[in-house]
Amino acid sequence: MNGQTRSELKQYIAEQAALVEAELERFVPQTWDIPAKLRESMMYSLMAGGKRLRPILVLAACEAVGGRPEAALPVALAVEMVHTYSLIHDDLPAMDNDDYRRGKPTNHKVYGEAMAILAGDALLTHAFYTAAQARKNGIPADRVVDIVEELALLAGARGMVGGQVADMEGEQGLTRLEELEYIHLHKTSDLIVFSLKAGARIAGAESRQLEALERYGTCIGLAFQIQDDILDLTGDEQKLGKPVQSDVKQQKVTYPYFIGLEASAAKVRQLTEEAKAAVREASFPHPERLLELADYLMNRDH
Repeated sequence: MNGQTRSELKQYIAEQAALVEAELERFVPQTWDIPAKLRESMMYSLMAGGKRLRPILVLAACEAVGGRPEAALPVALAVEMVHTYSLIHDDLPAMDNDDYRRGKPTNHKVYGEAMAILAGDALLTHAFYTAAQARKNGIPADRVVDIVEELALLAGARGMVGGQVADMEGEQGLTRLEELEYIHLHKTSDLIVFSLKAGARIAGAESRQLEALERYGTCIGLAFQIQDDILDLTGDEQKLGKPVQSDVKQQKVTYPYFIGLEASAAKVRQLTEEAKAAVREASFPHPERLLELADYLMNRDH
């Protein structure tokens, strides 16, 4: 990726993230009678920044198939709510016990454990309501049902939650790389796969395009997590917004632990090329953003 392309992509990411954030600001109608502290706790984490990667992938996949990104916005918001709920719960003392997220105190440090749990519950539940609003953008009901069904599948026990459980159990000591890969594929990749396929469904993607996006998402999701493992060892704490060396301190088994830093970086490059190949072979009308995003994620430093 040359300098101009990288600059244009950064501008695209910034614009899409700003669009998503503007919509998130009003995602819970002000007319709804909700306890003020609950609304405040939900918004605290939802508006705490972050890369907005998953909603951007929803919009980029919709574009790739030739759809209108604005039609995919409800689904883009929904996946960010699911992601945010998972972070709130991951940070809890019973889970990863983290004090900071994105450079700010974690939700339970500000609002208490009970409210943090309930804020996460509310975000997860509201995500399904929000995804269903895609029907108001003229999206056929069968596509909306497919999207909601896949969100339930890939965010739940079969997907992200299952990955989190495997991660917790793995703290007792992973002995095989395959066990670690299972965690990454479900804890991270599954929600990325959902984002891509959901955006493409909004645009009316063909089955072979959905299959290509599943492969693309699986590869970049695994690459994303391996890159996170690398950055935990080599990254800049200020850029990351969280302490480095946390995996080492918690004695977590990571890709670099199993195969070393150099081999981990090579794995990220290999997965990125596999992801791009899947997109190139599926004849998307506008694949450029997906290809650029794969390279961008491979080279990120935060």
